[in-house]
Amino acid sequence: MSSTPAPTTWSGTDHDRWRDFIGPNADRYLEQFKKFGSPHSPRFALTWNWPAFLFISFLWFLYRKMYLYAAVYAIGPIVSTYLTGDMTSGIVWSVVAGATANYVYYWHCREHIAAIKQHAWADHSKQHLAMKEAGGVQPYVVWVGVVFYALFFLTMFKMIQEGGLDADKVPPKAKPAIMTSA
Repeated sequence: MSSTPAPTTWSGTDHDRWRDFIGPNADRYLEQFKKFGSPHSPRFALTWNWPAFLFISFLWFLYRKMYLYAAVYAIGPIVSTYLTGDMTSGIVWSVVAGATANYVYYWHCREHIAAIKQHAWADHSKQHLAMKEAGGVQPYVVWVGVVFYALFFLTMFKMIQEGGLDADKVPPKAKPAIMTSA
């Protein structure tokens, strides 16, 4: 058990369920979750999640088993970059992920814990096992991230080695033809 005291808004049993579901770094997340108010009427509060911001955002959501959000954060930056032509739009997605990830994760945990309690309320051992299986993390995602970053750095190294995107190498924009009447 951790030295962090249980939140006053949750009973000891609920606190244990939340810890089981969250898995690694449960104390840190439970501390962040307190900022959202009581479990009966939670409200958004701005918090910051460095891993969701610094690492490829969709990997953090995938690591925490939030598959829909992982898909949104995998596809969203690509679509945004394609539609706007702005290569920096991914930074906006990272900032949004960093600012909202704790709140999104709070709701993810809350909904899954409630569903597990409903299905396995009488048998605490089944409940404990279900919390661990449904929650926690996907450890393989760390290696997916390592591969992504290795590919990124290899690509950057290759670009630098070949001269990168020098302005001299980028073809100039074609000037529109001026129509003259003869």
